[in-house]
Amino acid sequence: MDNNESEETLTMQDPHSLAGGRDNRLEIAIGGEVKQFRRQQGMTVAELAKSAGVSTGMLSKIENGITSPSLSSLQALSRALQVPVTAFFRKFEESREATFVKSGEGLKIERRGTRAGHHYELLGHSAGKSVSMEPYLITLTEESDVFPLFQHEGIEFIYLLEGRVSYRHGDQVYDLGPGDSIFFDADAPHGPEVLKELPIRFLSVISYKRQDSIE
Repeated sequence: MDNNESEETLTMQDPHSLAGGRDNRLEIAIGGEVKQFRRQQGMTVAELAKSAGVSTGMLSKIENGITSPSLSSLQALSRALQVPVTAFFRKFEESREATFVKSGEGLKIERRGTRAGHHYELLGHSAGKSVSMEPYLITLTEESDVFPLFQHEGIEFIYLLEGRVSYRHGDQVYDLGPGDSIFFDADAPHGPEVLKELPIRFLSVISYKRQDSIE
């Protein structure tokens, strides 16, 4: 592995790396776009560097947000990648939103199952995206002889925080305890089958295409 490949691999190993800090967010955004366009076209670092007339070491530093590229370098890279210079800035210009929810202050949601002692607390909701993601904190506090089964588009991830429950997905039943999780296609009937130890609290994250809807 050469030095250029080493630099790229080390950056990829840490998904939260800011390649040196918060003061070079523009460089990081530009470098990420250059790397993405290069990979989309199936080019190596050496191939793009040669086509753009820059050194492989410089290109590696640009892609990893270590250095601020000059306008002439950006123009050369845009010609080599056949994209407009402005395409390198799109990630930096996009707005990024975060939803902060304090404990116990999630939006209370009425869903099928509420009458069976199920309490749904919506912790966030993606907006303006083609794919929607909804994280819920669900609490089961009452025994019930009838448990609703859910069935909707998308995928779902459940992580049990407290209690014990037998959870059905299709023809299978899984015994979940604290720390256990299950990830599944949500278009199969699913839901709690036996409440073994109350109270039960778990995180449920549902993801689906924006044009689809869930119950």
